[in-house]
Order: sequence, then structure tokens, then C-alpha cells
Amino acid sequence: MSSRALADFLRERRARLQPTDVGLEAGAPSRRRTPGLRRDEVAARSRMSTEYYTQLEQARGAHPSGEMLAAIARALLLTPAEHEHLYHLAGLSPPPAREAPRVPAPSLLALLDRLTDTAVMVVDAKQDLIAWNPLATLLFEEDFALTAPAHRNLARRYFLDPDPRRYHFGLTPANAYARYAASELRRAQARYPGDAAITALIDELRRGSPHFARLWETSEVINPRHMQKKLVHGTAGPIFVRCDALVVPDDDQRVVLFTARPRTRSARAIRALAASIPARLRGTRALPDRPVHH
Repeated sequence: MSSRALADFLRERRARLQPTDVGLEAGAPSRRRTPGLRRDEVAARSRMSTEYYTQLEQARGAHPSGEMLAAIARALLLTPAEHEHLYHLAGLSPPPAREAPRVPAPSLLALLDRLTDTAVMVVDAKQDLIAWNPLATLLFEEDFALTAPAHRNLARRYFLDPDPRRYHFGLTPANAYARYAASELRRAQARYPGDAAITALIDELRRGSPHFARLWETSEVINPRHMQKKLVHGTAGPIFVRCDALVVPDDDQRVVLFTARPRTRSARAIRALAASIPARLRGTRALPDRPVHH
């Protein structure tokens, strides 16, 4: 535990909050001798004595428990990243999040807006497809907004969907994804033990897919890799793509980019598909509740 670093962090975060941020009356500026909240106000919101909280800010308090840290984090309106940092400063492991984030951040959606010549998908920790751009719908010939939510889960499609046209979006070879999906769900279950949807999906896959059940028993954990894939497009023919997964750490999501080697037939095919996107849809992203009409 770094008492001095913890004390500095608490003082800085307290100073940035105004009484109105936490539902208190602002009062006359002359009556508040320090910026931000007072120590007694943070202590009251944390349900602890002012003396104990003051000792923490002065780097002389007893080692705080996880429950105390959680109360302080709520009182200071800490972000998830700050909450985690608070635990590390106190020498404790942060508690696991109850549920995996399901919604992509606005900044991430803005990135999709700008990637008009690259097919992009955003996948969450449960392997649900949660956002995509128009080029992805054209490349994979599927308007995902019109797809049932259960079938937008990549792992369920891979292990349980008998339709070869939907299996792994038609990408081959597909066997590498099986190990990756089992590994990612294993990690997700460890990070979000209270996420009922993740637990239910794993149970469903173990019951319905002997392949997944065998992979699950191996307890294998692997890192995502860059992969070369092939798909056969209905009008453009065979297209070879490189799949690159970029991690969004704060939200535990993956941005999957599908690109082709420059100056190849596949690259020209993807450019032609991008050029065929109606002008009104260029620079827009599709979300599960917003279908793309061609």
C-alpha cells in the first residue's frame, strides 16, 4: 500500500468536486475555505468518521478495506478506471465488474463513422456483435440490424448454427476461431462472474456443442491473433481479408477490422463495395436498432 500516493489521489479527487455535483447546496464561496468538497462531506457520504477519512488523506490512516474503498469511490464519483486505480493504491485487487459493458462508447462510434473504406465490427466480451458500419453489411451480405439478437452472437453462430451460409459469416478457415471464442468466454466469465448472460451462453454452448464442451474442458487461454480469412461474396467472388482485432480496454470490447492487401483483386473488390454504399449511408454506423437499407 502506498499511503502517500493514496492520500494525494483522495485529496485531488475531492478538490475537483463541487457541492452541487453531489446534491449539496453550494453555499457562499466565502464560507468554503478550500476548493471542492470538505472532508466531513466526503466522510458523511462514505458513512465513515471524519477522523478516519482525514487520516487517509494525511497518509496516516489504517489500511482501508475493500468495502471502505467502494464507499469512498461512490462518494467521490470516481470513474471505473479511477475506481480500479484506488484499489491498486491501497494494495488490493479491484472487485470484478458485475456485468460486461454492452454499449459502444460514442467516441468508438465516431471512429466507425470515419472508416468508410474498411469493414468494421465491434464485439463485446460475450462475443455479441454490438455495432458495425455499412461496408460490413455489404461485405458479409447481411443486414445485422435485421438479424435476431441471439444470432448476432459470434460464438453461438459458430458452434450452434447449422446453416453453412451463416457459419462464422462464411469466413474460412474457421477452426482457429473456435479456440479463440472458448478462450474469450473463459476470460469473460472470470472477469464478470455475476454476468448472468455470459454464464447462460456458456451453459447453452456446453449443452448444444460437443466441440465447445471439449474446448471448455481444456481450460486453454490464448491471445487474439491477426488472421487471414477468405469469404466468397455473392457478386464480388472470392475475397481474402486480414482480420485485425483492436482492444478497447475501458469497455472490454474488440474492434475487428477487415482489410485486404493493397493492389490485389480483393482490395479492388472491397473498394467497389464501398463505392456502392448509398451516399446517405456513407460515414454512418449501424447499431442493432438501426437497419441499413440499400
